[in-house]
Amino acid sequence: MNIVITILLTILVFGIIIFIHELGHFVMAKVNGVKVHEFALGMGPTLFHFGKGETTYAIRLLPIGGFVSMEGEDEESTDVRAFSRRPVWRRILIVIAGAVMNILLGFLVMVIVVCSQQYITSMEIAQFRDFATSNQQGGLQEGDVIQKIDGLRIYCDTDFFYAMDRNKPAGEQSTVTLDGEEVPAVTRSYDIQVKRNGETLLLEDVKITMTSNAVDLLVKAQEKTVFGVLKEGVDKTISTARLVWLSLGDLIRGAAGLNDLSGPVGVAQVVGEASTMGVTTFLTLVAFITINVGIFNLLPLPALDGGRLVFLVIEGIRRKPVPPKYEGYIHAVGLILLLILMVVITFNDVFKLFQ
Repeated sequence: MNIVITILLTILVFGIIIFIHELGHFVMAKVNGVKVHEFALGMGPTLFHFGKGETTYAIRLLPIGGFVSMEGEDEESTDVRAFSRRPVWRRILIVIAGAVMNILLGFLVMVIVVCSQQYITSMEIAQFRDFATSNQQGGLQEGDVIQKIDGLRIYCDTDFFYAMDRNKPAGEQSTVTLDGEEVPAVTRSYDIQVKRNGETLLLEDVKITMTSNAVDLLVKAQEKTVFGVLKEGVDKTISTARLVWLSLGDLIRGAAGLNDLSGPVGVAQVVGEASTMGVTTFLTLVAFITINVGIFNLLPLPALDGGRLVFLVIEGIRRKPVPPKYEGYIHAVGLILLLILMVVITFNDVFKLFQ
């Protein structure tokens, strides 16, 4: 039964995210006077559909995507309302609208998460734990506001913990006393930029000790205000969006591998785990997924919105479009490669389940 609930919950989460994405394309197409033939959720055979005006609205069998079919999107058309006959800047708005809607949804969910918290977490050091002598030796002081760690801009606590684990060796192993218990810990060195009394300082080789669920410093909590909640929502959204680019960079330079990627099976497993850890954890994951979908779609890869955006930018520079058939070939090849990658990642997800 838990497996069934996890699958249904995953389909629901992705269904909402895909709907919001395609709704962005659909609304922006309508606003810009483009004829829309079909608005569909899912792929494959049609399960249910109805027509309203010139558009067919459909639910398809396979819950693995969706699409908005526009006149003149992938072929030549003489219709004055064809996508291809709209000015380049209008087509750019239509192409990026889906990703923008995903990011906006992520921001709204992040705001809800922040509202559910008792306080807003700042990056100002409030105090050090008892095992934090290494911090004081490294130059950190209470009242310092952490700005960067090893060159990575720190917007919120998510960035802080990401920077702690990113590209770091095993570190110096030890045990520390936490809440009256001896627990394993690791100490690593970082270059930390802080703001202290209005001055920006770079502290080199600062040693930070951490356990599996705690670090040797505590940051100051702030009272919630409308502005503070919105700022925290923006910071967390920026942080999550940036993780996509950072992770892609890690893949390119070999710092991350195939085992660090997750497809539908891996995501479904995480969704199931998050659903048992409370509403806040679950909503945080939903925000993470929808922001990732938005940013990933903007990558300049064939078959993605970002790939279409590249062709529109080229058209804007050249003052004439790339022939649709050639663009279609490139997107088709890109789609095939993406599907192959998805199959490989899914196989790897299944393999990891049995490890």
